Formats: sequence, structure tokens, C-alpha cells
Amino acid sequence: VQLQASGGGLVQAGGSLRLSCAVSGGTFGIGTMAWFRQAPGKEREPVASIPWRGGIGHYHDSVKDRFTISRDNAKNTLALQMNSLKPEDTAVYYCAADPRRRVGIWPPSAYDHWGQGTQVTVSS
Repeated sequence: VQLQASGGGLVQAGGSLRLSCAVSGGTFGIGTMAWFRQAPGKEREPVASIPWRGGIGHYHDSVKDRFTISRDNAKNTLALQMNSLKPEDTAVYYCAADPRRRVGIWPPSAYDHWGQGTQVTVSS
């Protein structure tokens, strides 16, 4: 499985960005996909996850009601719509895939495949 994240950029606080993750190389083996983020000097943390086929998204408390994770199985893409962005959302965002179907938020160690990351910077 290969993952390619895109869509990051610089935005003012209160603005929006939409991240996308292109999935290739055997999507039949994917059970769950997720977005993570890592700010400078901090550990990588989960943002949201969603089963690849059916099911709803789950969110870290810090992004609930602001971010929405979605998938398009026909186009083999994962997306993260980020609204009401805050300076503390500044980080490199990564998409990840796991062959197991998981419900809820899981740590980075649970995921086998990773994209290269895309930078999101929110100015105050």
C-alpha cells in the first residue's frame, strides 16, 4: 500500500483546509485509515480514523466538531476537512493505513503504512 498526502499550506486562524490522501497498491488489504499529526518537538498524535469500507469516523477530542474525515472508495482517496483552524493545529499531517478494521482512535504503532506528510501552518 502506498499513500500520498497533499493539501497542506498556510492559513489564518479560523480558516479551512482540506487534506487528501491518495491510496494505491492494493486497497483490498486496508481495514482502517487515519490521519495523524506531529508538531515540532512533540510526539505523533492521532487526529481521526475511519474504517475503509463502511462505518463512521472517530476523532481526537481536540478536533471534534471542527474536522471531518471521509473516504471515497471509488477514487481510493481519504480526506480530512479542517475548519475553524487554530494555531495549535500547526503540524505535519500524515495519513496511515492498517489492514485490520479498527473502531475508535488508535496510536501510531497500530498502523502499518504511512504517507510522507504534508505541512499545515495556522497563523494567529
